[in-house]
Amino acid sequence: MLKGEILSDARVNIPLSMMNRHGLIAGATGSGKTRTLQVLAEQLSKAGVPVFLSDIKGDLSGLGKPGVSNAKIEERASALNINFQPEGVPIELYSLSGKLGAQMRATVMEFGPVLLAKILELNETQTGVLSILFKYADDKGLPIVDLQDLKKVLNYLSEGPGKAEIKESYGIISSATSGTILRKIVALEQQGVAAVFGEPSFDISDLMLKVDGQGVVSLLNVSDMQDKPAVFSTFLLSLLVELYETLPEAGDLDKPKLVFFLDEAHLLFSDAPKAFLEQVEQIVRLIRSKGVGVFFCSQMAQDIPVNVLAQLGNRFQHVLRAFTPNDAKALKDTVKTYPRSAFYEIEETLTQMGIGQALVTVLNSKGIPTEVVHTHLVPPAAIMGPLPASEYQDHLNQSELFAKYAETTDPVSAYEMLNSRLQKQQEETSTTSSTPPKSGKQEKTMLEEVMNSSVTRSIGRELVRGIFGVLFGSSKRRR
Repeated sequence: MLKGEILSDARVNIPLSMMNRHGLIAGATGSGKTRTLQVLAEQLSKAGVPVFLSDIKGDLSGLGKPGVSNAKIEERASALNINFQPEGVPIELYSLSGKLGAQMRATVMEFGPVLLAKILELNETQTGVLSILFKYADDKGLPIVDLQDLKKVLNYLSEGPGKAEIKESYGIISSATSGTILRKIVALEQQGVAAVFGEPSFDISDLMLKVDGQGVVSLLNVSDMQDKPAVFSTFLLSLLVELYETLPEAGDLDKPKLVFFLDEAHLLFSDAPKAFLEQVEQIVRLIRSKGVGVFFCSQMAQDIPVNVLAQLGNRFQHVLRAFTPNDAKALKDTVKTYPRSAFYEIEETLTQMGIGQALVTVLNSKGIPTEVVHTHLVPPAAIMGPLPASEYQDHLNQSELFAKYAETTDPVSAYEMLNSRLQKQQEETSTTSSTPPKSGKQEKTMLEEVMNSSVTRSIGRELVRGIFGVLFGSSKRRR
């Protein structure tokens, strides 16, 4: 666009080979960010590239159904001199609760201490203790599958027989720190988040599917977890970590293996500790070589850390509104990130664009940033909204992946292994003890000591509080 006129012959495109150089979609609420994301997802799918989308509001499932033309769409298509062809793309529906799609879950061990600390909102000291738990479990072959396993290992090392065992090699875990971590784990369980951790864990190769040559668009519907942003945003990062650790080096490809869209990206970085931010920066920097592109979607470019923002080669900036002094400052900061243009006053253009318009700069086929262009975007070809409820449910019923991840398995893990170890120690103590206690009372066995410890009593208190409604949700009990 130039001086308010749409120049339909001047096409703005992104080379497929540059889609793994990452990108940013930013702009005010209602400016069209979600539809830009949808257009990119549709075109990638048609080009045979699988796509992952975090569906924050639950309104992207319409990607699976052809759109319906209307006056506004026809007007936009006419202005762009294109033919509007309604078309859906193959989709898969996922959920962290298991209610709105195939259950996405990971074992606690796969999640790792840094990401788990972000969800639990732990400080540096508490994160260090969590790292000790993971290190010990890894060294001793104790699989930490779910939160019950994690609590068991914490209890064993802080106030059980493991306390003396780890003193020299790992350090001491104070009762105060372990108690705080425990309370946060229990609070997480009571919020109904325990289903995120367990087995079978999600197979990352299921994000790489194609149907009839089209890339499958995987939608993680988190509309029922909007009040738990730290959980779903951190889980998304865990998927990126898994992709990086699983995929082989790919080098430069004609098109990416997968493009990963993180909507409401500010939630990922909000109040994030330094170690977490460093992990994000590292993954974004390195995952390009695995053939994966990452696009961050947020209201402001400033929502993204500078070191991450610098790695985003493709940018779509929708309209910004400067209603407050903070808005005005953000606008000026955004303008500074764009090169000077002979055709546009960047600051003025940023505040005057219409819905479905954006300032666009991308990398050309040689990896060189193009000049910024005020762009009138094509309309999505699929429905701009959710599938009708009945069609949504029909899709789930017919999905092989929904059935694949429906049932939780309960393997032998840290909980059972430590219980077995304690039971064995109790039996050995009972058979070898021949000296009566000086006090005349029966000595406590190791198992009794653990069960009567302050950490275990704290677990009991939290569960009782949950039963009586002070906390909400239900905790998973393993047997």
